[in-house]
Amino acid sequence: MAIASQYNSQQVEDKWYKYWMDHNYFHSEVDEREPYTIVIPPPNVTGVLHMGHMLNNTIQDVLVRRARLKGFNACWVPGTDHASIATEAKVVAKLKAEGINKNDLSREEFLEHAWEWTHKHGGIILEQLKKLGASCDWERTKFTMDEEMSASVIKVFIDLYEKGLIYRGYRMVNWDPEAKTTLSDEEVIHQEKQGNLYYLKYRIEGSDDTLTIATTRPETILGDTAICINPNDERFFHLKGKKAIVPINNRVIPIIEDEYVDLEFGTGCLKVTPAHDENDKMLGDKHNLEVIDILNDDATLNSYGMHYEGKNRFVVRKEITEELKELGILVKTEEHINKVGTSERTGAVIEPKLSDQWFLKMKDLAEPAIKAVVGDDINLVPDKFLNTYKHWMENVRDWNVSRQLWWGQQIPAYYYGDGKEDFVVAENPEAALEKVKEKTGSQKWQLSDISQDKDALDTWFSSWLWPMSVFNGILEPENKEIQYYYPTNDLVTAPEILFFWVARMIMAGYEYRGERPFKNVYLTGIVRDKQRRKMSKSLGNSPDPLGLIEQYGADGVRVGMLLSSPAGNDLMFDEDLCKQGSGFINKIWNAFRLVKGWEISEEKEQGKTSKIAIDWYRAKFQKVLNEIEDHFDKYRISDALMATYKLIWDDYCSWFLEMVKPAFGEPIDATTFKEVIAILEDNLRILHPFTPFSSEEIWQEITGRTPQEALIIAKWPELSSFDEKIISDFSVASEVITGIRKIRKEKNISFKNEIEFKVLNNEKTSEFFDPVIIKMGNLSELKYVEKQVEGALSFRVKSNDYFVPVSGAIDVDAEIKKLEEELTYTEGFLKSVDKKLSNERFVNNAPEKVVAIEKAKKADAESKIEALKASLKSLK
Repeated sequence: MAIASQYNSQQVEDKWYKYWMDHNYFHSEVDEREPYTIVIPPPNVTGVLHMGHMLNNTIQDVLVRRARLKGFNACWVPGTDHASIATEAKVVAKLKAEGINKNDLSREEFLEHAWEWTHKHGGIILEQLKKLGASCDWERTKFTMDEEMSASVIKVFIDLYEKGLIYRGYRMVNWDPEAKTTLSDEEVIHQEKQGNLYYLKYRIEGSDDTLTIATTRPETILGDTAICINPNDERFFHLKGKKAIVPINNRVIPIIEDEYVDLEFGTGCLKVTPAHDENDKMLGDKHNLEVIDILNDDATLNSYGMHYEGKNRFVVRKEITEELKELGILVKTEEHINKVGTSERTGAVIEPKLSDQWFLKMKDLAEPAIKAVVGDDINLVPDKFLNTYKHWMENVRDWNVSRQLWWGQQIPAYYYGDGKEDFVVAENPEAALEKVKEKTGSQKWQLSDISQDKDALDTWFSSWLWPMSVFNGILEPENKEIQYYYPTNDLVTAPEILFFWVARMIMAGYEYRGERPFKNVYLTGIVRDKQRRKMSKSLGNSPDPLGLIEQYGADGVRVGMLLSSPAGNDLMFDEDLCKQGSGFINKIWNAFRLVKGWEISEEKEQGKTSKIAIDWYRAKFQKVLNEIEDHFDKYRISDALMATYKLIWDDYCSWFLEMVKPAFGEPIDATTFKEVIAILEDNLRILHPFTPFSSEEIWQEITGRTPQEALIIAKWPELSSFDEKIISDFSVASEVITGIRKIRKEKNISFKNEIEFKVLNNEKTSEFFDPVIIKMGNLSELKYVEKQVEGALSFRVKSNDYFVPVSGAIDVDAEIKKLEEELTYTEGFLKSVDKKLSNERFVNNAPEKVVAIEKAKKADAESKIEALKASLKSLK
């Protein structure tokens, strides 16, 4: 069947992905081979494919496909995360659009809607990954709310509680007023924002005296319960033991003393609002202050807000400022930049809030996780993140694991009696009832007497178990799959979840398996646009990944993204990269069409040029294969692709095929053709991880293949010794051929016409490639001479001189005139450079790099002048 004149990416991709799926190449079962395991960073079940996913999953697919070719039992486990905050928000929004208020539903009714939404929309992103070519073991697809996964989460919670690592505490937490839930410290993004510093007067009780405080949040004065001064501040000795009056609500509050107050910041008088600031809470605990919370869960003011009750905090900030101004209490306002915590999920400004929550003690869990990464057990790639990881882990705070949500694993704590202090932790209500009876020593309790905690667990509390739970390693720690596939090999993820997810998985791995969850963590960069802005929907600067695949083909997009994505460094994405990737695929396709278009002769003997070309390319292939292996070992995926790209584009397409190509109208000998095909197949093997679709298409077009002979399960090329000299000799020969072609082009000498060629071999260069030079230069002869050739055009490679006699081929007088003009110009240029370099002031004061550039210009000009003079001498 004739080969298509153009590579049709859509047709090819659909065909081969179906073929791979039909033959179950992606699926892995426990066997005698060495496993290679990757678990996917589970994308949110709410998500759709974006550029970050494209980069991350392309890298994973490259690693998995290469491992498969290298004979490993490759297993890439896909799945999605239930994303409690994001998913619940989408379900609430859907219900609202239908006229349903979440608060009017029972938990069970809401969860029915959430599951319905998940079944309808969840997993869209996994289907989209198939378009990219992701060779995941789809039979193993997991969801963090699967029954087995949820059971693992509950088991771990109970275990950590019984170990004394999980506790319930009334503490200051990060409150997201939009999602109406707490967040862990890692889910809060601190951003510098322009605000104001408001200076307010507080009257001293029983006098006309006042003191001035500075605050960025004037609305919180309604929750003030003290003014604090530094006991060593002489300015305020007169305030000791006195009381102040809070403006507007006229609450009388004590003036307390504490060295916590910074003498230099603000006015030296600090208002203390224990319910709305973590540091104020510590002061309040120390001095037994009253705690007055002025905010509702949605960040509107409650009854303590007086006439501002029900209004949003930011609205109140403006209105109370006006009221304070009218009352003569606002002294002045200054612009002030401060760091504001915002929710990583909703973007809402975080409120510090006192609340009963569940916490996990992290200090002890962190110890083995620090040793693993600081030691040699787990590698971070690039290692520039090591210090960040170490600092965070050494200063880790207890993890707030409870969320005020319904979508997620419900906390397995059951309350009985009257207070919140009476509870047990158990896997289900029946087990809880038995624990209550045992704890109280009474059999009177019934299921109706106990109630489960309404909160759900943080989403990350399920995903930190991911490498174990996907193999059921929590519920059945000795099952054959966890024993075989765990620990996994590589984790590919983004640096921004190094602590959310990676660090916690490491902690969980050592706590529950006594070993690392993975060996290497490859941290990708952020995909940015040409202006270095992070790609996002809100900026409108992110292309549709599926649109790119449709336009440039999946392989083109994969190549485009990987060409400029060094580990840990941001990728400056430009659609032209995908165009370049698509061009690369077309180059390979056209090279294949060229080869398959040759007529083959069984009788014709192999030519010397072809044998030389094959020997050279096999050596070059091995040299590059060694480089590729080294790049992969160091997780330089972009460099591995670039080495492959150059080998195929430059060495194979531009040189090798030209070297072995038969003369026009003539057949190629069968021996050479067989070698050309074998070399092509080796090329396809190393291309396959990067360009799976096009490489499989060409592989299958070469000859009929059985399913057992598909490229996806072929064998990666073996490393072997190679001749370095043949490679270095060809680098000289290629320069010579380029020199000949340049003369032909510049002098308009037809490439169809044979020309003479003479060599003054000062370098004693090997003559091994002479047959190649003769063929590719279309030379009538190649002759070695002992001296300069008169009446010839010349060029130089290293110290060798090469001559093309020009008698009858060009207008000698015109050429002499042209060379003389070029010589005059170059000599003038050299004088200007010499003048600059002879200026001591310039040499001594200019940057070293600038001086070096000028010296390089001088050397280049001198070399060019020498060559021009030699050419003129030969023509005169």
